Amino acid sequence: IRTKSSNKDAVTAAGEEGEDASKEEPWVKTLKTTMVQVEAAEFRGHRVSLWALLHSRYIPEENRKELLELYGAGELSLEQVKSVVTTIVTRVAAAEAGTSEDGARAEPKPTETEPTPLHGD
Repeated sequence: IRTKSSNKDAVTAAGEEGEDASKEEPWVKTLKTTMVQVEAAEFRGHRVSLWALLHSRYIPEENRKELLELYGAGELSLEQVKSVVTTIVTRVAAAEAGTSEDGARAEPKPTETEPTPLHGD
């Protein structure tokens, strides 16, 4: 009996549920190393990773799961993820502070699971 471990790529691409946490997906590493600056709440004046923002209390769990799924599948670019995440964090933080950064009515949670329309190309 011969064992082959090289066939695992197809399985991993399908999205195992964190079975092998020691082998990080390249896109996860990108989110952890991409630093952004958000002028909101405790992030003001600091650079923070997109991963940390995604897992902050400002991003509702259903939005986080959807963003990670779409980005991991290659349906969203890094720039799109960055834009959506910083927008949500800014709006939620502004709503909690009782102000709106852009003059619009601030809502603490997005009403849709899709935070913003992203395909305007």
